[in-house]
Amino acid sequence: MASSSKIAVRELPLFPLPEVVLFPTRPLPLHIFEFRYRIMMNTILESDRRFGVLMYDQAKGAIASVGCCAEIIHYQRLPDDRMKMLTLGQQRFRVLEYVREKPYRVGLVEWIEDQPPSKDLRPLATDVEQLLRDVVRLSSKLTEQNIELPEDLPDLPIELSYWVASNLYGVASEQQLLLEMQDTAARLEREAEILTSTRNHLAARTVLKDTFNDK
Repeated sequence: MASSSKIAVRELPLFPLPEVVLFPTRPLPLHIFEFRYRIMMNTILESDRRFGVLMYDQAKGAIASVGCCAEIIHYQRLPDDRMKMLTLGQQRFRVLEYVREKPYRVGLVEWIEDQPPSKDLRPLATDVEQLLRDVVRLSSKLTEQNIELPEDLPDLPIELSYWVASNLYGVASEQQLLLEMQDTAARLEREAEILTSTRNHLAARTVLKDTFNDK
């Protein structure tokens, strides 16, 4: 990972995806069928297997300027040159300028990373993890399904912040804001707010459900 050199820039093929925000360390399965992106992936497979994922906001018709580099881990060729692939999020980047737009976008990008924390983030991460467990427990009760968190939930605060952000559903614009943050504490604090709101909402629904079931 290009960690130390914030000023390091490189050209990167770019793949805008509607309402999809990729985070470092998180997997992203893809089905490549559009002709220009089949060209792009074939080119990437001959080099370092890396490309940039950018969230495309369909409502605004705009492509985000901050994204996450993806590395192709596995791929499978299908009939008529389509491809299925599993990619993994690497480091984040900011697009400085577009070098080329056709047949696919290529941008000049700079890597970005979180600032070194000014305090111990473990207590905050523990709070977020507990909120997460509360949300899962209440969701299980409401849906009467066995929902469990993975056993390998990240220990490191920054990786936990990416895990939580990547598992928020239907809120791509919120995910994009979390991706753009360069302060791990701020990201975890915002996630604590979101999870607290969700927990309270689920708790209220659980009380209603219990009340009606008791009658």
